[in-house]
Amino acid sequence: MESKHQWRGWIFLAPTLILMAVFTFYPFFKTLGMAFLNGYDPLLGVHQKFSVGFQNFIDAFNYPQFKQCLQNTIIVTIVTVPVSTILALLIAVALNSIKPFQKFLQTIFFVPYITNTIAIGMVFAIMFTMIGTPKTVTTPGVINSILGVNINWINIGKIGGSRSTYFTKMFVLCVYIIWNALPFKILILLGALQSVNKQYYDAAKVDCASRFRTFMKITVPMLSPMLAYVLITGFIGSFKEYTASVAIFGQQLNTFEMNTVVGYIYDQIGLAKYGRAAAGALILFMIILAFTIFNNWVSSKKVHY
Repeated sequence: MESKHQWRGWIFLAPTLILMAVFTFYPFFKTLGMAFLNGYDPLLGVHQKFSVGFQNFIDAFNYPQFKQCLQNTIIVTIVTVPVSTILALLIAVALNSIKPFQKFLQTIFFVPYITNTIAIGMVFAIMFTMIGTPKTVTTPGVINSILGVNINWINIGKIGGSRSTYFTKMFVLCVYIIWNALPFKILILLGALQSVNKQYYDAAKVDCASRFRTFMKITVPMLSPMLAYVLITGFIGSFKEYTASVAIFGQQLNTFEMNTVVGYIYDQIGLAKYGRAAAGALILFMIILAFTIFNNWVSSKKVHY
């Protein structure tokens, strides 16, 4: 009897499958084909030469801007994902232990997640460097004014401004991405924390376990499924990062110094280099796929369900 009514399930799944076919599978295979085309025109659907081999991939790797964009993306991913996850875990644990004003604090921490990314980026730009009325005049932002001469002591240099070094710009970008990524991760981990059986903590109290030992032996293992989810989605989101760079540094991104791989793809499309843009997109796809497979492998060994 059940097999006779399976068509009902397919009817319910049909809208989702159709949307995925149109907006996921078709663009993917279209991009895969474009990566091996030369002189492709998306409006006319024609190309000069088919099957140029891996020339578009070679051109992408030989393009200096792509190497810089790939470097920026990898640095952002390696720095922001672990730091934001650890901070989110600590904040979630702290919020879970605070009963008064808990809902209010959750709302405060979640506000950045629903705020426009470009607007937040403009605020960060003003905090680190503020442009005066004449465009040639710059004044230190709020952060520089607070830090003052101590900035030179830690050898960071002036944060923001036209004379900033690559390190200072990357520092500001990473701080912004970490701050912007915290709300979602805090919400996920806090929800997981509140579902942990309290009997585990009661047993730890009976055994006189320290807070740190309780955290490492109970909290982290019980949250490991959500931590794995947060890490995987965090890596995927960081590799696709672009709006944060635009929000802080503008569309020019300081002559591509702070651009990302996604920004490189957009730039190549603007230059009508569709084959090179498709190659860059597939390279990014393979990197994300490799990280996802690795995360899943680690999760299968370390996650406790």
